[in-house]
Amino acid sequence: MENTFQKICRLEDVRHHFKDKQSILFGGFGGIGTPPGLINLILESGIKDLTLIGNDTGFPDIGIGKLVTQRRAKKVIVSHIGSNPNAGKLMNNGELEVEFSPQGTLVERIRAGGMGLGGILTDIGIEADIVRNGKQTVKLGKKNYLVEPALTADIAIVYAEKADPYGNLIFDKSARNTNPIVAAAGQITIVEAKQIVPLGTLDPEDIIVPGAFVDYIIPSKGVDWKWVWEPEIGTESQNAQQRK
Repeated sequence: MENTFQKICRLEDVRHHFKDKQSILFGGFGGIGTPPGLINLILESGIKDLTLIGNDTGFPDIGIGKLVTQRRAKKVIVSHIGSNPNAGKLMNNGELEVEFSPQGTLVERIRAGGMGLGGILTDIGIEADIVRNGKQTVKLGKKNYLVEPALTADIAIVYAEKADPYGNLIFDKSARNTNPIVAAAGQITIVEAKQIVPLGTLDPEDIIVPGAFVDYIIPSKGVDWKWVWEPEIGTESQNAQQRK
């Protein structure tokens, strides 16, 4: 690379970082904010026995759900799996280990990992056996708390609206979701960006993730899956005809 701070590369340049039995943190909420090109790269690489850490398991053919559906994951650490029936079937069949973590707790565990902390204390779920499940508790003052360990991963994959060559990132509205905290918690952080802009283009006040957290930037070709709320081909025109 001409510039030691230049982090822009091709998908092929990062393929070797993905291996069997890795832990992968992913940004996204139901697929929104999940990097489509990197998901396809993982699928094409054929790697398996992954531990996937993020908000949810997407939909069967959307977001991280594509990896779950193809049985590439041995474990997921998520807040819910309800939008992906394949995840539920695999869990019930004993083919997928699922660790549920309340959404706010999950986010804070990832944030703690990115900041180098060992874990967090929370009283969320302390009375519920399914959440407590043998976890350590501590008493602080007059209150008991669960000790939730911090979460990090071998690789973090992130989807950004804009990136500059240093890796400074801006996100698109709700697609921002968990991406900023995920970016900080990977041993290697790979960003797929819809736009890569010259240095100095991004307003420093708009930057959400500083480039210090980013190792590689991949140009994105955009989302290649069909969102569940999009009408089938021809449906809009048929509805329009019916309304006339």
